[in-house]
Amino acid sequence: MTDLGRLGVWWALLGSQDAATERDAAREIERLGYSTLWYGESMRNKDALAHAAILLDATERINVASGIASIYVRDPAATKSGAYFLADASGGRFVLGLGVSHAPAVKDRGHDYGKPVSTMRAYLDEMDEAEYQPPAPADPPPVLLAALRPRMLRLAAERTAGAHPYLTTPKHTARAREVLGERSGDERAARGRSPLLAPEQGFVIEPEPEKARAIAREHLKYYLVLPNYVNAWREDGFEDADFADGGSDRLVDALVAWGDADAVKARIREHHDAGADHVCIQPVTTDLERGLAELAELSNG
Repeated sequence: MTDLGRLGVWWALLGSQDAATERDAAREIERLGYSTLWYGESMRNKDALAHAAILLDATERINVASGIASIYVRDPAATKSGAYFLADASGGRFVLGLGVSHAPAVKDRGHDYGKPVSTMRAYLDEMDEAEYQPPAPADPPPVLLAALRPRMLRLAAERTAGAHPYLTTPKHTARAREVLGERSGDERAARGRSPLLAPEQGFVIEPEPEKARAIAREHLKYYLVLPNYVNAWREDGFEDADFADGGSDRLVDALVAWGDADAVKARIREHHDAGADHVCIQPVTTDLERGLAELAELSNG
């Protein structure tokens, strides 16, 4: 199975760039030594599978992972055929992150938002049953689920390679590891493989608290009204007051690491210590050049 490595990059900003700019950024992230490059999907940016094809073509070694491809955008057979072809064409560098997205985004596409876990389970069933006529890749692309709460985490453990939580904390990583650590049956236990846990961690290298939190709040404002995230944050002990007025300092500091490079590295270590196999870090700045410079400070390349 594809090795995600210990440290990758998740960067929503790339989805709003033109193709040439994004190719250059992907090559630089690869040069810096990161193992996996994650990207998002929304109605306003790029189709997840076409996006992966461009990133894979622009690079040579780095894995490319959707974080996530929404199951409401394409049917299960289309997802399987696209993912298999990307894995084949790239020599196994594609990772398929799948998720149920959020009710407002799904409704904007003209769909009804079903019960998340049962809808995802049915989608995975149909993917398993879908035929792929060309020669299958030597290693089918690993599938990870966008999972925040216990039921979706258990589904990820039972049916896929693991989970990709977004916008969470090391406390969440510890809870997720506990759930994912439960073996899904004799077959997985015989392989000796625990489900992968690959959380995203936002950051900004900025020592001044007011400046750092302002950058973080600009990033978080899109998520503070989404129940899937809010409900997960409540399990970390956050309350209504933490979600008001752009988010409390306590919430902002928990979700976005800031300070110098050592402070951000310490947060990454917290996730690993809590049970993460792979951490994908995201510069939350909207300045592309600043984001690349920050990634350079944190890289081992």
